[in-house]
Formats: sequence, structure tokens, C-alpha cells
Amino acid sequence: MAFTDNKLDRRSFLKVSALAGGGMMLSFSWLAGCQPKSEDVLTMPDEWFELNSYIKIGDNGVVTLFNPNPEFGSNVKTSLPMLLAEELDVDWKMVTVEQADFYPERFDRQFTGGSQGIRQGWIPLRTAGATARKLIVQAAAQSWNVAEGEITTNQGIVKHITSGKRAGYGEMASFAGTLDTPDPETVKLKEISDFKIIGKSKKNVDGDKIVTGKSIFSIDHKVSGMKYAAIVHPPAFGMKLVDFDRSSVVSLPGIQDAFKINVFKDDYARNFFDTTTFPELIAIVGNSTWEVMQAKKSIKAGWEPASTGTFPMAGRGGENIEMKVPAGLESSSIHKKNMADYHANPGQVRRKDGDPESAFKRATKVIERTYTAPFLAHNTMEPMNAFADVKGDKAVIYGPTQAPDFIMGTLSSSLGIPRENIQIKLARMGGGFGRRAYSHHFVEAALISQKIQAPVKMTYTREDDMSAGVYRPTYSATYKAALDNENNLLAFHVKAGGIPESPLHANRFPAGAVENYLAESWQIESNITIGAFRAPRSNFIAGAEQSFLDELAEVMDKDPIDFRLELLEKAATNPVGDNNDYDPKRYAGVLKLVRDKSNWEKPSPGIHRGVSAYFCHNSYVAEVIDISIVDNQPVVENVFAAVDCGVVVNPDAAANMGEGAIVDGIGNAFYGEMAFENGAPTKRNFDKYRMIRHSEAPKNIEVYFVENNENPTGLGEPLFPPVFAALGNSLYKATGKRLYEQPFYPQITQIQNFKM
Repeated sequence: MAFTDNKLDRRSFLKVSALAGGGMMLSFSWLAGCQPKSEDVLTMPDEWFELNSYIKIGDNGVVTLFNPNPEFGSNVKTSLPMLLAEELDVDWKMVTVEQADFYPERFDRQFTGGSQGIRQGWIPLRTAGATARKLIVQAAAQSWNVAEGEITTNQGIVKHITSGKRAGYGEMASFAGTLDTPDPETVKLKEISDFKIIGKSKKNVDGDKIVTGKSIFSIDHKVSGMKYAAIVHPPAFGMKLVDFDRSSVVSLPGIQDAFKINVFKDDYARNFFDTTTFPELIAIVGNSTWEVMQAKKSIKAGWEPASTGTFPMAGRGGENIEMKVPAGLESSSIHKKNMADYHANPGQVRRKDGDPESAFKRATKVIERTYTAPFLAHNTMEPMNAFADVKGDKAVIYGPTQAPDFIMGTLSSSLGIPRENIQIKLARMGGGFGRRAYSHHFVEAALISQKIQAPVKMTYTREDDMSAGVYRPTYSATYKAALDNENNLLAFHVKAGGIPESPLHANRFPAGAVENYLAESWQIESNITIGAFRAPRSNFIAGAEQSFLDELAEVMDKDPIDFRLELLEKAATNPVGDNNDYDPKRYAGVLKLVRDKSNWEKPSPGIHRGVSAYFCHNSYVAEVIDISIVDNQPVVENVFAAVDCGVVVNPDAAANMGEGAIVDGIGNAFYGEMAFENGAPTKRNFDKYRMIRHSEAPKNIEVYFVENNENPTGLGEPLFPPVFAALGNSLYKATGKRLYEQPFYPQITQIQNFKM
């Protein structure tokens, strides 16, 4: 059934505004030649006419659409404007796309993360496009003195049905821009069956710039008189700066100055900073990035353990809050012991159905397994960096951030400058994965610029990011299942926790499918900074849950897919509880689709396969991974993925995003690990922190999308969590050994009896 709900409150619809600037779009695929074809270059208009915050139309019919969200590889800069163009009813070939700056008065939710960009923009952006189209229709109707209902539009052409009069949008844009904005609730959106742009693959609008090395990343940004800076962070979490010897660096070639900066004053994004190491850091300023990075190696500084403290902050609503951060120099060996101790004690009950305690007592068989995973570093390929120019009571910040609004309060407080006087310009990001949601690098650069009264570009080394980063937490989960003497499932119990947060999602599958169900959580405080990592929490708990379900199916002598489908049928026809997060029919749909597409029951000779399925970010994904054994080493041959994320806006881009998530997941499952010793990370660069290599990527990846008319949901993250269990389950088929601890590769090297 086509979706036509176009209700939108007035606050969500962005009012008319005047945004300046032109642009040019070259029609390129990702790896096309560097020289544009003449027919792909648009002629810019002599005059632009703004119809609303997102749309301006030139006198020659060229349309510029503003992308509100930061772009970090998820393709929102192409896909979000496609929503606008669809309802505006223009020819995509006549469209240019520009990145909007951070401007909350004009654009709502300028945040990229949580796989919510398309989902959150689905109605507001389409409504913005449809409203602009209605203005064009009204302008034509009034110009020709005819009824609006007699006007049609098609690919940027407005036409009067009876008289045959027609005009390009450019001819009506000037008049349309003077009309009152229609009430969004009166604007009719297209039926899905009438889409001409949504659902059709469009080339990445930055593709030509990326492959030709154009300056689209802030790390390439330069202005006259700009200085370069580096930051010296504490050598370990749980330490603070005592003092440093300025003379140890200022005499070095190209170095202008070195000084302390205080970056923690009023951070409303609470866990974004490690308050035991902040507020004081050392900044080094010089004439080149190379010179300031070399100077860092010579600096002499004193550090000491920080004490436990309570630190004042401002909450998101402006209220005063406090956060307590433990002291101490933490080590991974202690983390593991502490997590094991927590598993031995009751956790906090998050959900309880039936009488699981009695069910376990009467069970004839109990299966219990514990899964663990380490801290992970984000390792965005583009180093963390920021440009800042702070003069008097005004500041301009330019750099990669997923969430500019998250850092604005801290910028304002730290600089002593009103929010309205701070301009954040959004750069394309060279990777994000959650790391760039925490933009303390913006504050560092801004404070340095304010101190030296000059524009500055501050860049992290890889060691900076790995040793003073924001990490995926370390997690552990214990699963138990109770079976009767006929191997029927009586009860299910999960107890999950981590440092410093729990990964538990108590109302997700198999909750609702088991009569006696218990979910408990726990967490251990830490001074190690953690934050969102691709598919937060789900990136661990999915692997643990789906690995356990696979093992449980084997004990019950059932096919892994059939077992999951049986549970989902129970949740669909006779659900336990009424607060289950997932739709069991859609969940079952992706399992059935991946079963068919992978030819599950007939694997090729020498292939060992595993399956996994998970619901997160409002989407459903099932994956099958095939591995072979070559020279006693596992080789990922095929990955089949079935995805239900509602309407797919840009199919090629969606498939690319899925492929990237799968490769990323395989790399983290095999190799990803960050450990700590006395508060210091044990891995500081790629010589020790192992990343997946090109030759290790799957030979074949096939991503299939369920076709339906459901509103779009998440896509950048949902394909990531199922990878871990699908890979682990396939490795079990090849080795006969279940893997309960990530990363997998160190354990695989100890296995001698691979099945060939």
C-alpha cells in the first residue's frame, strides 16, 4: 500500500530563508574519468530565487538543493536531496547539491548518526520539496489566470492542461519566491508508485571531487596567515597535567609557541570528555603540521594520577548536573576479572516474563555460555582535525563533525562567545562510525586560535586518536537456556554488561518468543572515554545472541534458520508480552530471503557457512557467510545479506553502504581489539592495531532488499551487527570450535584441525 501520510507540525517544517551561493554538479560515477563530458556541465543562472531553506531555483531552471546533514560516507549528501527533488518534480540532471552549514534556525536535526538521516528526513524533506512545487504551481496559475487544479508539473516544466501553455520552473521562480508559504498540512505528497527519482540509483554528487582529489575535506583547508597546531594529551587515562617545560619545544625549527589550554568548562554532552585528563592539555603552534608533530616528540611534561572527582556540567536543557568519574590507572586484566565477578552476581532486572526461575529448576538440560569483546578504536581514515578562526566575539569553525549541535554549548562556554556568534561549517568527513559525534577537536582548535589571535588548523596523529580517543566499550554477556527431556525450550536468560555501559536490549528478539524469559544488566564505571561505535551496543550483543541461538539450535537438533523461524512464528501468533521492539513477520522475512538467495541448504563443496539475523535501528537484516580453508587459513568467499529497511531511496548507494558495513564487521570480528595497561592503550598505530586488508575482503558480497512500501529506516549500521555471529558460526562449521571471545583471529591461529 502506498504511503501518503503527509502530516507535519509547523515547527518541523523549516520556514522560508535566503541562502546564498551557487554551485556546479558534474555527473560522475565514483571511478569515472577525471574530465567531465561537456553535456554534464550545467550552466549557472544569472539569478537565483530562494523558495525555502532547502531549495533555490535559477532563472534558467537549474535547481540547487541544500543537504542539511553532515556527510561521512553514508551518501546523505546525495540521498537526502533526492527526497527534495522527487517532490519538487524536477529533472535530476538539472540539480546541483550544496552542503549546508550548521544553521539550527533553518535546518532541523543536522546530525548524521544512528542510521536516522533518511528516516528522519523522509516526511520533512519531501514536504519541503512538495511545498516549493506548490509555489511554482500557484505562480503559474496566477500568471495565466487559471485554476491551480488545471496545472501539472513534470521534470521542471509547469503546464496548463487546457490551453497547452507551458514554462520552465526558472520562468516562474521569481514570482513563486514572493508568494506566501503554503501550510504544510495542505501539501499533498506523491504516492510511492509515482516516484521517478526515489528508488532509482543516482551517482554520488561528490564522486568526481573525491576521485580527482579536490579539496572537500577540512584537512585540505588553507587560508592566508594560518598557523598549524598539535595537541599533547595525557599519556594514560586517569592522569592529569602537572606542568611542562615550554623551552623544550619553542626553540625547535618552525615552532611559534607552546601553552596550556583548558577545554572543559561546560560540556552538556556528558560522556564526550574524560574529565580526569581534561581540562588542561598542551598546545603546540608552528608553521607546518610536520614541525608541530615533530615538536611533540621533544616536549617534556609532568603528569600525575587524578583523584576521584565530581565535575559540574550543563545538561541539554541548560540545567546544572554533575558527573562522578572514578580515579585510577585501569588495565584490561582487571577489567576482565571485574566483569567475571559481575556475572557471578545478580544484575538489574530489565525484563521478566513468566517464571524463569522455576523453569530452570525443572529443566533436564541447561546450556550456558559467556561471550566477551574488547574495547575498539574507531580509526577513521581521515585524521581528526579542525580549522578555527576566533576573532573577538566571533568564531568560525570548519571541520568534520557528525553532530555540530552536540559541541556548540561547549564551544560557547569555553570561548566565552554567544552561540549565535559561532559559525560551524560542515566539511565532508573521511569516515565517522560514531567517532566524530564527539567534537572536542573543535574546542581544542578554537581555544588555540583564540590564544594566538590567528586562524589555525589542528591535526591529530594516528597515535593521538588511538591513545586519547573515544572507544567502543568492552562487553560481556552470559546466556542460559533451559530444555526439557524432549529438547523443548523452557526458558531463556541473558545477563549482559560492560565497561562502562551495558549492551542489553531487553525487548528485542528472542524476548516475546519464549514464555519464561529473564533479562538482566550491569555496568562498571570507568575513566576511559567511550562513545557511539557503528551500531552502538548492537555491535556486540547481536554477535553474542546469534552465536548462542546457533549453538542452541545444534543442541536441539534443528536447522539454525528453521529454529529462528519457529521462535518468530511464536512471537507473531502468540507473543509473550506487549512491549516487543520488533515485527516478527518482517524479521522472518529477511531470514527467508537470505535462505533463498544463499541457497542455504545446498552449499558448494568445501564451503562452511553460518547465519545470523538481527533487528536494530528500525531495520531487519539476515546474513549468511561462506568460508573456505586455504593453506589452513579461513577465507571469506561469499556474504549474502537480506535487508528490510523500507523504501530504498538510492539502491546502488544502499548496496555500497551494506557492503562497507559487512567488510568493516569482518575486519573487527577477526582483528579488532584495544587493550589498556595502567591506563594507557597498548596499541597506538596500525603496526599493532590490525585492520582488515584489501586481500582479506570477501570475494563476493550480495545485498538484497525486501521490496515494500514501509517508511525508510536505518541502513548504515544494521548490516554491521549480524556479521560477527555469521562469521563465528561459519568458523565453527570449519573448525568444530565455538568462539566465545573477540577478536577471532588469535584463537584461529591456535587451531590445527581445520576442515578442508
